[in-house]
Amino acid sequence: MFDHDKRSAGAQRRRITKALGAAALTGLAAPFVNAQQKTLRFLNCEPGRDNVRAMKVAAAEYERATGVRVVVDTVPPDQVYDKLQASISAGTPYDISGLIFVAHVVLLAQANKLVPLTELMNRHKWGPRIRFPVKGQDYWYPYDYNFCWMYYRKDLFEQKGLKVPTSWDQVLDNAKALTDGQRFGISHPIGSNGAGQWMSIGYMWADGVKLLDDKFALLLETPAMRQKFAAYLDFMKKLSPSMPPGMSQALFATVIGQYSGNQAAMVPYAGRLMEVLEDRSPELAGKTGFFMYPDSAGKQVAVNHGYDGWVVVDTPMREESMKFMAWFTENQYINFLHSAPLHFQPPRMDVYDDRRWRAHPLIEKHGELVDFMRSILTRDDVVIRSVDTEGPAPDVRPGKMFESFGIMEALQNRLLKDMPAPEATELAVRKLKAALA
Repeated sequence: MFDHDKRSAGAQRRRITKALGAAALTGLAAPFVNAQQKTLRFLNCEPGRDNVRAMKVAAAEYERATGVRVVVDTVPPDQVYDKLQASISAGTPYDISGLIFVAHVVLLAQANKLVPLTELMNRHKWGPRIRFPVKGQDYWYPYDYNFCWMYYRKDLFEQKGLKVPTSWDQVLDNAKALTDGQRFGISHPIGSNGAGQWMSIGYMWADGVKLLDDKFALLLETPAMRQKFAAYLDFMKKLSPSMPPGMSQALFATVIGQYSGNQAAMVPYAGRLMEVLEDRSPELAGKTGFFMYPDSAGKQVAVNHGYDGWVVVDTPMREESMKFMAWFTENQYINFLHSAPLHFQPPRMDVYDDRRWRAHPLIEKHGELVDFMRSILTRDDVVIRSVDTEGPAPDVRPGKMFESFGIMEALQNRLLKDMPAPEATELAVRKLKAALA
């Protein structure tokens, strides 16, 4: 496990709770106790060393400027919701917290435990599919995108005479051509975990697969969508001989290690991969290119959605919390982004033109990647989707589908058990319907 990958190996990145609904909200009904005067408690879910340092510097600067103390506690991202919920249940709630799953925001907002951030959000222009309002109000301030796209070895492409793939057939041809000895052409986790569901399904989004309609009914059970999904499963089956063994057990760090160790020539990830390469293999960073997941016909591309953000909890310190958020998002936000300069992709469009943000050495060096990341937000042919953000509005139901891992089980049935794609699709439909029920 890479020490600066924020996701723990055994945990799912996005997890609602062991029991959703009324049982999950039981603790939220506990009364708040009086917060200590002039002290804010901030629950940070970015445990990287530079991330923690950025938050503590901001806290110290705010106390120097205002006299209000900000206490920063840090937990891994997969533990943040449970920690926040426990603090509310105990009557000692955090005033501000990070959250990594829109379903958690929905649960807390519906329980009237969050303060609206709409006015603060309206100060800036935002990228697509990043505002998740609940009943017309924003309760979540997104601080980054975690899109997943594809990386490739430019030097190996040149040696083999390959072009950046724009269709599934080209991905297949390239992966086959790049599989040579101990090096494999491509890597995609296929386990029932967050890594697989973030890194391996972008192709189906590009090809027009949608899981839910505008009434949260399961679209996947319609004939047209079944056919599209089955075609995606068959594509992944053809791609599997070009993957390293053991991909059902692969996690986030597995893929980084395969690429940096010359074991895979094409891999999925976000900006974190380039940061790792710059830290450990700077020569390889210069040989690395990137592209989005293509569709079957070469007409459009996709990235798998990802996101992180902050919420303000409705405590007696809500006014002080809002003052801090207004100050932080204007005065320290860019410093925070610089703690993971390529991985924390800004969702605020103004940041891309801010010379303070662009002054970071890695952002200056990798201007091509930064322009690519920005193009995800501005191109008309880019599809941005994820299981947990499916449907017409933020809701816990897509989160339940995410936790069912029905998509990943279909991949396993097709790739590992050689189950026919229509049969694997049928089992996925049943699994997702059960989750929605």
